[in-house]
Amino acid sequence: MKKFLLHFILCLCLYVHVLPASAQDIHFSQIFETPLLRNPGLAGLFSGDVRVQSVYRSQWNSITDAYKTVSLNAEYKIPVGQGDDFVTLGGQVLYDKAGTVALTSTHILPVLNYHKSLGADKSKYISMGLMGGYVQRSIDRSKMTTNSQFDGSGYNEGLSNGEAMANGSYGYFDGSAGISFNSQIGENPDNNFFVGAAYHHFNKPKKISFYSDNKLEMAPKWVGSAGVRMGITESSYFTIEADYSQQGNYTETTAGVLYSWKLDDVENPKYLFHAGAYLRLKDAMIPVAKIEFKPLAVAVSYDANISPLKVGSKGRGGFELSVIYQKYLDRYNSSRDAVRCPKF
Repeated sequence: MKKFLLHFILCLCLYVHVLPASAQDIHFSQIFETPLLRNPGLAGLFSGDVRVQSVYRSQWNSITDAYKTVSLNAEYKIPVGQGDDFVTLGGQVLYDKAGTVALTSTHILPVLNYHKSLGADKSKYISMGLMGGYVQRSIDRSKMTTNSQFDGSGYNEGLSNGEAMANGSYGYFDGSAGISFNSQIGENPDNNFFVGAAYHHFNKPKKISFYSDNKLEMAPKWVGSAGVRMGITESSYFTIEADYSQQGNYTETTAGVLYSWKLDDVENPKYLFHAGAYLRLKDAMIPVAKIEFKPLAVAVSYDANISPLKVGSKGRGGFELSVIYQKYLDRYNSSRDAVRCPKF
């Protein structure tokens, strides 16, 4: 019975990938390390000229051939004209693989975000971003087993699996758009907040089935995001942020807080330590720890499953490891020297 339950969960994952009305996009618990996946309008909201973030997620390890997901995103911020406007160029790459049949997804998504300055006295920006590219999905049909391959004496690999699939892969073009507003709070430039909204899959991609069914289309997804960062003492501050998403009948809310300590120079720290926890509502508690040794940083988190699936997963949700590179460049128009620039 236990083995049947695990196979059922993996089959359900394949079904969710194919059926648009219930589809759930790839997601990470470390939402702060996957800004483009949340909203292309969040690209460039950081202190620096360049940022590269990579996240590795291993999910449901109590199940054979569980999910393995990798995210890689990069952003490069460029001043525009003689004012305080900026443009961010970047891209998001996703790779996801799971299950006995090696259900694999690869996403390659360039992004462009324009930041319009709204304040002459402090940093205050509205940002509008577009992200779009190509998505490829595939399975290994040679590893499929179905009820049609069981005869009276057991499993017979010589029998057809009975699945009328057109092929073992398909691809489509995907597009997302987003907007965000971020601003300094009070007189302290380190205190700021952002709010944003994104509309993913606005082109409603079709041909998203391994079967010959062109009536299916990808369900669009709305994502709302918000965050605030405030100083506590000269050497510490906290960050609170949250995401709410809706795709078809599926909704997800993730929120959390990180407390941060500057371990050396309070004005221009090189070493920082962050610790806190996030909650994915009705699904998982997520403790997080992150250490910065600029320009590099490393963060780890773990999903402690609290949903009804904890019986099959044994409470083991997902482990995530992220590596971040973020810095100002040695150039004459670096945002380091700008009085106003988008950041969070």
